[in-house]
Amino acid sequence: MDGNLLMLIYVFVLAIFVGFELITKVPPTLHTPLMSGSNAISGITIVGALLSAGMEEFTISTILGVIAIIFATINVVGGFLVTDRMLKMFKKK
Repeated sequence: MDGNLLMLIYVFVLAIFVGFELITKVPPTLHTPLMSGSNAISGITIVGALLSAGMEEFTISTILGVIAIIFATINVVGGFLVTDRMLKMFKKK
């Protein structure tokens, strides 16, 4: 195995572990602000995926870019809907 690939796998596994630990420790009152931050990160993902999908030649990165656009868009829209619904719970009637 290439040393660079091994390092990428190591970082990926570490990111999964740290992400899981952070998410399980978040109290419910912080969910809405974190959801908004997650939406911002997904917006950045969409920009990167657009760059990847918009390449002039058709390669595997173009296909992966299109798939990334679809999933990130679903995440952004769903996140905003959930955030909006949660914020409506705190409004006075």
